Amino acid sequence: MTTAPSTGAASSGAAAAPTYDVVVLGAGIVGSAIARTLAGYRLSVALVDARDDVGEGTSKANTAILHTGFDAKPGSLESRMVHEGYHLLGDYAAATGIPVERVGAILVAWDAEQLGNLPGLQEKAVANGYPHTEIVAADEVYRQLPHIGPGALGGLTVPGESIICTWTTNFALATDAVRRGATLLLGHRCTGVTVENETTVLHTEGGDLRTRWVVNAAGLGADLVDQHFGYDRFHVTPRRGELLVFDKQARPLVDKIVLPVPSAVGKGVLISPTVYGNVMLGPTAEDLTDRTDTGSSESGLAFLREKGQRLMPRLLEEEVTATYAGLRAATEFSDYVIEVDTDQRYLLAGGIRSTGLTSGMAVAEHVAGLLADTGALELQPRDDLPDPPRMPNIGEAGLRPYQDAARIAADPAYGRIVCFCERVTAGEIRDTFAATIPPTTLEGLRRRTRVQNGRCQGFYCGAEVAELFATRGAGVPEGQVQR
Repeated sequence: MTTAPSTGAASSGAAAAPTYDVVVLGAGIVGSAIARTLAGYRLSVALVDARDDVGEGTSKANTAILHTGFDAKPGSLESRMVHEGYHLLGDYAAATGIPVERVGAILVAWDAEQLGNLPGLQEKAVANGYPHTEIVAADEVYRQLPHIGPGALGGLTVPGESIICTWTTNFALATDAVRRGATLLLGHRCTGVTVENETTVLHTEGGDLRTRWVVNAAGLGADLVDQHFGYDRFHVTPRRGELLVFDKQARPLVDKIVLPVPSAVGKGVLISPTVYGNVMLGPTAEDLTDRTDTGSSESGLAFLREKGQRLMPRLLEEEVTATYAGLRAATEFSDYVIEVDTDQRYLLAGGIRSTGLTSGMAVAEHVAGLLADTGALELQPRDDLPDPPRMPNIGEAGLRPYQDAARIAADPAYGRIVCFCERVTAGEIRDTFAATIPPTTLEGLRRRTRVQNGRCQGFYCGAEVAELFATRGAGVPEGQVQR
């Protein structure tokens, strides 16, 4: 067993050429969770990503729902991972301060066929270990959702469905991994692989990395990495999901998640509150060939408005704060693809779509178990692990710094609001640069604090935020910023 040369400092390049016990490719939620779990053993671990920040791929743009797994395919690996991950992430969120709101959900049936499918969905929920659903009549649907459109025939309640901050989840897992001793290497896109007798050399844009084992959790690029190991067993088709984000004034219209009855394509268009106080409508499901196309489309937004008009006409009268699109790593398989190649000391964790937010921590435990079963990698638990990180709260349900009188009294920077739309303070921005994994771009700063995420999209605060970013939070004296 080798010893990691780093105690966990984030890096954009490899200064030395160590041999790691495990390199995890992909610093999204699943990869970060795997690195965190493996760093809990006496192993040297590197968490590697092609981009300049963690969570820059599929993990940053999804519907941000902590799923009970009620509608997964019973008996599938996904079903088991989501069921276990729901509890693991729920507990981890409580320990680390990841924003979660237990709002519940209702699947709404709009025609006789959908209504007839509700008993089967309820049976599926029981088979998936979630017995708490209830079929309700139309009057109960409208009692709980008074603003949905006319014509609902009934519904299925899922009280355990919750909303969560996907950004903070990713940052917490990656931070935990680094604090446990994992080395974070950003800007290291894998371009090739050389498998030797006892080690593997990963050729990356940031330099070569040598490791005993490779775990592929590269999301949209997982099939490309898989091909470097000589496989052609699955293919990723980027599936674009576009969403509309409505202003916070729309939040009183929706206090729970409004789900459609699932189809073969996916879970369809939903309406959901967010932990930031907005309301979200989406996503679409459009298969693409370009793995980088996260732009919104005229047709996609028109489709969402059409669906929204049926689901909740009143919502369409509210102002749209933002539109965004994310890419899901869809494959030709309906289940996760998690397999071990002991000859090449290689493990694939692929085909993990939006449910990876919920299942990530369970997938990490599953991966650790598979690696232990090979007998080629000794997993000795550590007894010196640090406490889980306590993450900054960027959710509306908790106390924000601008509301905390004691905190402001101790440090006036928490009372100096920079982004008025999202109530982000200079103190919060400054703190990100002292974090274990500081932001490297304005986009990374936004995902850590919500700055420039509001209705003006940075029009008002852009200059001051840019100055704070450039000076790593030092900023400029109050009153010297030209608005």
